[in-house]
Amino acid sequence: MVAKIFQFINSFLVKSVLAQVPSSTPVPTDQIQISDSELGFTIPSFSTFLTFAIRGFFVLAGLLALMFLLLGAMGWVTSGGNKESVDKARDKITAAILGVVLIVAVLAIMVTLEQVVFKGKLCFGISCDLVLPNLLQKSGP
Repeated sequence: MVAKIFQFINSFLVKSVLAQVPSSTPVPTDQIQISDSELGFTIPSFSTFLTFAIRGFFVLAGLLALMFLLLGAMGWVTSGGNKESVDKARDKITAAILGVVLIVAVLAIMVTLEQVVFKGKLCFGISCDLVLPNLLQKSGP
């Protein structure tokens, strides 16, 4: 059922792009339908792209939280005992730790929804397999 939903979304996106073409310009159908073997790589599906984007978001959020934590620690070390600088550094460290806790909580909720509620039939991009498109190998025979 999920595959049918993604097929519908993909076909809807193609129709919306075609609707933007002026009606006076004839659109040849042979230029719209391109097979993967003609492109030289496999076009990723919407679900694969969404999975990749969600995982990328969480990786980026974790790296930014780590960087913010390091900036707070560096500010604390270089404060020289100044009360305002120490307070600013402590606030940065507190915000970074709170960000990491929120990231872990959201990941736990998403995995729980995927595995317990939907029993692995619906994937939000966390616990399902990620298939990266082969851009360097030909997909045809």
